[in-house]
Amino acid sequence: MSETELRDHAEDILTTTAPEMSSVETLDEQSKKSHGVGTVRTMAASGELHADYRMQHGFGLGAVLAEFRALRATVLRLYELSGSSDLVEVRRFNESVDEALTASITRFTVRTDVFRDQFVGVLSHDLRTPLGAITTGAALLAVPEDNPQRRARVAATIINSAQRMQRMIADLLDLTQARLGGEIPLTRGRTDLQQVCEEVMREIRTARRDVVVRLDTSGNLVGDWDADRLAQVVSNLVGNAIQHGEGTPVTLVGREEGDRVTLAVHNGGSPIPPEAMPVIFEPLARGQADGVGVGHSIGLGLFIARAIVSAHGGEIPVSSSRAVGTTFKLLLPKGPLSVSAG
Repeated sequence: MSETELRDHAEDILTTTAPEMSSVETLDEQSKKSHGVGTVRTMAASGELHADYRMQHGFGLGAVLAEFRALRATVLRLYELSGSSDLVEVRRFNESVDEALTASITRFTVRTDVFRDQFVGVLSHDLRTPLGAITTGAALLAVPEDNPQRRARVAATIINSAQRMQRMIADLLDLTQARLGGEIPLTRGRTDLQQVCEEVMREIRTARRDVVVRLDTSGNLVGDWDADRLAQVVSNLVGNAIQHGEGTPVTLVGREEGDRVTLAVHNGGSPIPPEAMPVIFEPLARGQADGVGVGHSIGLGLFIARAIVSAHGGEIPVSSSRAVGTTFKLLLPKGPLSVSAG
């Protein structure tokens, strides 16, 4: 998060706190507010909004607490430097901050519990299908028969299901890495984004001969990137475009723009609903907001794609409307290995 983003709710919390400090309250109300259970709950909305936004950026509970501690310490230090010594005002300020803090922690905890329950449910459901296919296939292979073609089909199904489960486990590991506040690990090297796109398109066309995927590039698309990770991003975005494109062609447009490269992945069909846009990169955001790539169904594709692009120092904005369709755009800085052209 940028410094501006980190300061986003400080003004709201403080401007809400100021009139609270001068309002008339009974001792009982002041006591309740200091425990976060006041009847007016003026600070609750600010605290809950803060928790929601921090969860979207992968903050842990300790980081949220640290922000409130920093806010409290900063204000009290400035209050001391101003020459004021009214302990009643200090107490009233602490009560208001405590109310916002309690609301934030409560919201954070509730949403974490909901996320955990959804996550376990989705994981159990999505792993059950490939696991069932493996179990059934193994049982069929155990039956003696003289039908090589049938046994080959069963073996191929087992392999595909095992690979699908392997991809899900890899996504879970990436999710854990990102949620713990770390960046997705990268192995950087000289990478041609055009070659990455061509390889992904070959894989997709092999699995889905009915889809139309086009690539248009111009300029030098070489940069200091992790080729495997970028292939993962492109695969997720193209798979997502196929899934939600309602049969429309999927286009990839790569361009060199100064010291960075852009890649736009576009599909037609129904637009992303406005209510889904704020959470489209969040894990388990289903329907139009999920990032399911080819062979994926656990709903982590867009979340991981954004984490990979962020680890490269890039961005991944999205636009969607019924008139022009949906476009995810990768903005990737080239890095030092792009000095020699192509």
